[in-house]
Order: sequence, then C-alpha cells, then structure tokens
Amino acid sequence: MAYRNRPLPQPRTPRGNRPRARGAAVTAPLAATASALLAAGTLGLAQPAAAAAPAGSSASGSAAASFPASVGAKGKARVTAAVFDLDAPGHGPAVYGTDAPYDTASIIKVDILASVLLKAQDSRHALTAKERAQAETMIEHSDNAAANALWRRIGLAPGLKAANKRLGLTATQGGPGPKWGLTRTTASDQIRLLRAVFDTAPAPKAGSAPALSDASRAYIRTLMSRVATEQSWGVSAAADPGAALKNGWLQRDTTGLWDVNSVGRITTGRHHYLVAVLSDGSTSMKDGVALVERAARAAVSATTAR
Repeated sequence: MAYRNRPLPQPRTPRGNRPRARGAAVTAPLAATASALLAAGTLGLAQPAAAAAPAGSSASGSAAASFPASVGAKGKARVTAAVFDLDAPGHGPAVYGTDAPYDTASIIKVDILASVLLKAQDSRHALTAKERAQAETMIEHSDNAAANALWRRIGLAPGLKAANKRLGLTATQGGPGPKWGLTRTTASDQIRLLRAVFDTAPAPKAGSAPALSDASRAYIRTLMSRVATEQSWGVSAAADPGAALKNGWLQRDTTGLWDVNSVGRITTGRHHYLVAVLSDGSTSMKDGVALVERAARAAVSATTAR
C-alpha cells in the first residue's frame, strides 16, 4: 500500500483504486508521499550478476541470459530482480540489474511480522489475539495501522535490525522513527528473508539466537498465500496459481514517481522459486506494476534457462 509522509497514525488501507490481479490496468492516484527520492538514474535490465549468497550457500558464478529489450525501464525508472531456485539449493540467487538499495514500501511488512514472531518465540508465548489480528490484516490487506502497531511492538528500526541479524539479512536498514515504509533493502536481502520463511533447508543463521520456528514460518507462509485478490499482482505474473507474496507501492511527494515492489514464493512448471523484484522511478503505479511483472517473468525465465 502507499506510504504517506504524515505523523502517526499513518494512513489506513485505501478502499478504492487498488491494482487488479496480474497486472491489469491500475488506476490508483494514491496521495503524495514521503521525503526526497534518492538518486535513481535510468537502469535497463541487462546482464545479471550473482548476488551475495546467504550464509551457508554459495553464489552462482554463471551469468544467465539477458533480459529482452521489452523489460527495460523507462525514463528515471530502475528495477532489480533476484531469483533463488528452491529446487537447486547448492546455488545462490541470480540477480538481474544492480543490487542497490530501494525503499521497501509495504514489502517490509513480511520482515515486521518475522520480527514479531521472533520476539514471541523469545518470550515463549504465542501471539496474542490482538497481535494475530494485526498480523493478518497487515499481510493479507496491507493495512498500515496494523503495521504501525507491530512496528512499535518490535522496537522500530533497532528491533528490526536485531531480528534481521538473526534472520541472515545484511543490507536492510530500518526507516526513520515511525516510517517503516522508508526502510531500505536490496533484492538479494529480500531473498535472504524469503529463505528464512520458505526454504525447507535454511542456511545457518548468524550467531546463536534461534531462527524462526517451524510454526512461525508456516504462519507467515499461510498469510502470504491469502493476500487479497486485488493485491495479488507482481511476482505472481511469473507463476502458476497459488503464489505466496507481498507487494508494496508508494508515490514520492517530491517527484510524483512511484516505488513498486513484489516479493514471494512461486511455482512454475512444478518448479519452486523465491523471487524479489524492486523498482522505483515509474511515472505511474500502472507502469510500475507492469515493469515489476515484466522483470519477474524475464528473471524467472532466465534463471530456469541457466
């Protein structure tokens, strides 16, 4: 959902103007947002580079095929995609484009939920009924008010940083104060987070603190598989039915340009992939969604061909 530059409470989930599934036309003139857009020069997707692999895995040194020219970003838009093949765990993720930081918008809600669950594990208590309700509406409907509450629950950016150290993330920096949507991350770090949730043979975690329990992982997977139909675009464009995902989108107040992101686990041809696509600089949300979906399809296709 859009993230607006306002004091708490942040905006609630818009009732209308949401994107339709699978990249159908999006008419979402959501309100202007946030502080200055960090420099985002033009980036077309060309040769992929191997991402830094999560602990315990090795990055693939081979380059996948180039994206077709039709995937290229327009104007100031840029996009990066990362794909990890769950059925070939001996290889690291393939990254297409420059693995640079992007604002998360609402994809950070998966990381927030993982942090909440780690905190609950530490206290040896299950989530309260209120926390479960907040978690479910935060993931399934991208509700900002619920994210506000759980962001405070984990201790804002410092709490996120502590949790991410245990989850194996190395390139994610929490947003300032209450502005969780301005967290910065990379596509390869989002693959690390997705591995902590979906990988059946997860890499060893940094330090001695426990990672997500089987029950916590199953809970996140379940919520990501129940995302509202109107928010099921993005990496699902490269998938057979049944993707588990979380999307994020925001419009920058200083430029009017859009950040559009999508992360999740997909299945195509009975093969399983973790996919993260991050973008910014699109002139409309519709263009951003289309760019993300083109990149997801091309990245998965290129990874399959490796």
